[in-house]
Amino acid sequence: IVSQDKALHSTLRTTCVATLLQAGHAENALPQRATANINCRIFPGETVEGTLTKLKELAGPKITVTANQPVRPTAIPPKLDPKIIGPMKTLAAKHFPGVPLVPMMSTGATDGIFFQSIGIPVYGAPGIFIEKDMSGIHGLNERIRVTSLYDGRDYLYDLVRAYAY
Repeated sequence: IVSQDKALHSTLRTTCVATLLQAGHAENALPQRATANINCRIFPGETVEGTLTKLKELAGPKITVTANQPVRPTAIPPKLDPKIIGPMKTLAAKHFPGVPLVPMMSTGATDGIFFQSIGIPVYGAPGIFIEKDMSGIHGLNERIRVTSLYDGRDYLYDLVRAYAY
């Protein structure tokens, strides 16, 4: 059931999607070759090599599959340290009553993977709600509700203050 939810599907496993396709040289001729850039969001603990092996298996022997460089470090889920998670839970309950705090993989871009590789754990706490159908995410009209922006701002402000004191 969760796999059918657009917002949660990609937080459960490695996902790959073709983001750039190129083929042909003229509008009236069959292409002699084609290329596709496949963007993968690799689940923490899984590797580029393992994902590449699976893509090669799926593509078959006549298709060449390579990984673009540079290859990033493997993501490692951080420990759920109560000193970090505690303030998140407390303030989430204050700002978003009745909404549970659930640890999950972020599918957004972050530099956290590079901090992890030098031993610094990274936690995300966005506090911003999006539309259930994810309308506007990476679309031509990327947007969120104004109330979500302000609610998220207030939550994050209080969270930074809690960590700073």
